Amino acid sequence: MSEPLRIGVLGAARISASSLIGPARATGHRVVEVAARDRSRAEAYAAEHGVERVAGSYAELVADPEVEVVYNPLANGLHGPWNLAALAAGKHVLSEKPSASNAEEAAEVREAAGKAGAVFMEAFHYLFHPVTRRLHEILASGEIGELRHVEALVAIPAPPDTDPRWSLPLAGGAVMDLGCYSLHALRMLAPWAGGAPRLVSARGGERAGAPGVDEWLDADLAFPGGASGSARCHMAYDRLEMSCRITGSRGEAFAPNFVLPHTDDRVVVRTPSGERTERLGTRSSYTYQLEAFASRVRGGTALPLDADDAVETMTLIDTAYRAAGFEPRPRVS
Repeated sequence: MSEPLRIGVLGAARISASSLIGPARATGHRVVEVAARDRSRAEAYAAEHGVERVAGSYAELVADPEVEVVYNPLANGLHGPWNLAALAAGKHVLSEKPSASNAEEAAEVREAAGKAGAVFMEAFHYLFHPVTRRLHEILASGEIGELRHVEALVAIPAPPDTDPRWSLPLAGGAVMDLGCYSLHALRMLAPWAGGAPRLVSARGGERAGAPGVDEWLDADLAFPGGASGSARCHMAYDRLEMSCRITGSRGEAFAPNFVLPHTDDRVVVRTPSGERTERLGTRSSYTYQLEAFASRVRGGTALPLDADDAVETMTLIDTAYRAAGFEPRPRVS
């Protein structure tokens, strides 16, 4: 194995245990430092997860010469500013999605990545798991015929009212937290659809008590080859559902949970000749993602995601917000 990555983590977010700490342990990479707004919280986090040391601030971590990769799982509105700070310090960046608050800020992150000559990737981990790779293979093989329609729904029960995902100043909302997966999954079908999809229409509902913040949003899209798409998200749903259904002229392929495939690794294929269920493995999509990111940093291996892709996704998010009567998320002031 090549030399382990030396990773610094911004914040003591719960998600990091499954999205980075576990995968780093599984793949032999080092989590050398963590920083949080409250140093005692960072110290407790480091002790619990075996992080080598604690930085006094986000800025101190970003400036540390031993940190070569910055992982940014902060609240959405803090992705852009700290991605920019890390890139300015010459670090590689693995940023939780979305990469910024809006497309304008995402374009600044892209420019900073280019200037730094650093690897920048938005953490759409689902794309690296065999479940999503298999959906693409089935479509490419022609088994279900020409692409006709795709529907992605990413929905969860409501977080508490105090959760930053309901905060407009912190770039919250259902699309930012969940719908970005639906929209991204549709964008990734471009090779089999005559090109990237365009937004046709969108409608959404505002969260009670959170002006300007979307509780749900449904977007209708159209592909150049004639196929249609539906990208839906809901952050106050009656259950967790993260499904993707790809319908072709001769059948369909369905993933019950494409976003967290290690919890349900099925792909169900239905054609006139019958139905079958494939199981693609419960290894974490985050582990596949970290392996791919490390291969890019250490060996220059190509990635399916980069700063250009992040700008395209944010542009589509902003377009969907405007079409549904919302404003794109503001930058943190």
